Amino acid sequence: MPLFKLKKSGGPRDLEVSMAGLKLGSRVLQAAGDGELIAAMAAAVGLSGRACALVGDRGGGEAFERAAARAGVLIEIEVAPSTALPYEPDSFDLVTFKDALGAMRPNERVPTLQEARRVLRVGGRCLVIERSPRGGLGALFSRQPLDRQYAGGGAVTALRAEGFRGVRVLSERDGLRFTEGTKPAQETGP
Repeated sequence: MPLFKLKKSGGPRDLEVSMAGLKLGSRVLQAAGDGELIAAMAAAVGLSGRACALVGDRGGGEAFERAAARAGVLIEIEVAPSTALPYEPDSFDLVTFKDALGAMRPNERVPTLQEARRVLRVGGRCLVIERSPRGGLGALFSRQPLDRQYAGGGAVTALRAEGFRGVRVLSERDGLRFTEGTKPAQETGP
């Protein structure tokens, strides 16, 4: 009988939660993604934090409620478009988008990122989680619908264009690319 058993790392969302860099008391908004991801993030921020999810319709909200119940966490769920977030300015430490920005048309993506910037506190981060682009023959057969303009610069270009600073690709791992940008301090005019 072995003294120690090596256990494989936890759940399927561990990488995403780790890349989010959440801690107890953080305030996080998932503006696009799935119920399992926000439930894992809600567990990371604990009862002293705030975990909110934005969904497009009531049916999507029910799926998020089930995910929260399975995980035993509290999630505030709002039904609203990502172009008009129903939150006060400076409300969150982190806003996440998963597999969403590349599928949006530019006239949706721009106001969505502007709204994310508005609800972030100064120094808050916007984290974009996307599938890593495939190369070679895989790119030819990929069914991933990306706006050609977005595909040229991806999340890095989109975040920079909307005023985020320190924009960088954090990592590419397990078929996912993690890109983040921070909300700068308000700039004063001349």
